[in-house]
Amino acid sequence: MADKLVVTGMGIISGLGVGKNDTLQALLAEKSSVGTITHLQTTHTDIPVAEVRMTDDEMKSALDIPQNQLVTRTPLMAMVAAKEAIQQAQLQKQKPKRIAFINGTTVGGMEKSELFYRDFLDNEQHKEFIAAHDCGAGTDAVADYFGIFDVTTTISTACSSAINALIIGANLIKTGKVDAAVVGGTECLSKFHLNGFNTLMILDREPCKPFSKNHVGLNLGEGAAYLVLETASAAQERGVQALCELNGYANFCDAFHQTATSPNGQGPFLAMQGALADSNLQPSDIDYISCHGTGTGNNDTTEGIAITRVFGEHIPDFSSTKAFTGHTTSAAGSVEAVISILALQNNFVPANLNFTEKMDEVDIVPVTKTKHKEIQHVMNNSFGFGGNDSSCIFSKIK
Repeated sequence: MADKLVVTGMGIISGLGVGKNDTLQALLAEKSSVGTITHLQTTHTDIPVAEVRMTDDEMKSALDIPQNQLVTRTPLMAMVAAKEAIQQAQLQKQKPKRIAFINGTTVGGMEKSELFYRDFLDNEQHKEFIAAHDCGAGTDAVADYFGIFDVTTTISTACSSAINALIIGANLIKTGKVDAAVVGGTECLSKFHLNGFNTLMILDREPCKPFSKNHVGLNLGEGAAYLVLETASAAQERGVQALCELNGYANFCDAFHQTATSPNGQGPFLAMQGALADSNLQPSDIDYISCHGTGTGNNDTTEGIAITRVFGEHIPDFSSTKAFTGHTTSAAGSVEAVISILALQNNFVPANLNFTEKMDEVDIVPVTKTKHKEIQHVMNNSFGFGGNDSSCIFSKIK
């Protein structure tokens, strides 16, 4: 029998706060972090977002990084979240032989370089930000900060990046390439982000309303989250506690459109169906679906259609937590993975905030108030541009 994959550590930072406890308390209190822009330098101050409350300097202080050292916001958030996960898994105290760091991100250091691009053309001022611009530079900065990784790589598949990082890390462990993997994603807000989604006309000027008939669009957010994966036997050998099992996962790409999902939700359908097959679970085994649920008409409708195709008339409790955290884009899959595991550990379904009335296109209604119930299996969905869609399932240790 194959050795099970387990999660032995997790860490998170988002608009909800720093760490698992802040996140859990905000979820149980149904307290959203979506609000007015304070950190991002933009003229679009009317657009609500969910920002991490810490400044770059505050994160540097918390991480013991000199204030004059060049580290941009995306890797700083990654360091904060990964540090919590690594400490819980005791990776630095009892280091496995080979550890991978698989990082999902898209913005890189863009939030700094986009401020100075005119200077890059005309003079030498601020050219240090060019080296910190690309995604891999941020990943390397995180890896260098911890100094424990034997394999490091970056995944950039838009909003499915973090779950795809999890899948790659899990496969590296299963194939014996590494003994443990720190997997997840990080993404800060940038003008590129905000202006790009604004051009697509899918930003809500009010708090987003996933799966609601009156949904208008999404609220952007920022944050980072990471899980430590290893086999159950490796965790036992190191003497660390397994938090839950990574039961299965799947990635499919329907390639229907650059930014839209296929009308019948084929990509999401295949991802959920594939994760169930990989887990050897039936649809009836799933107790909660942590949905991608962006609040856009295309996502909510097609994800809803895909859910009905997979689960038929017996749809599990489901909700989107993006009204809590905003859409953290490349980090969304791991932010919501941590939330999924918190729900699994504490036996509750997070509320789908701001819901008013079910959609006309599909007959489904999310959980609108925090629901306490026994949970054994949670499905976590992340769907990206280009139809790059992934699902994973976390289960309690038997």
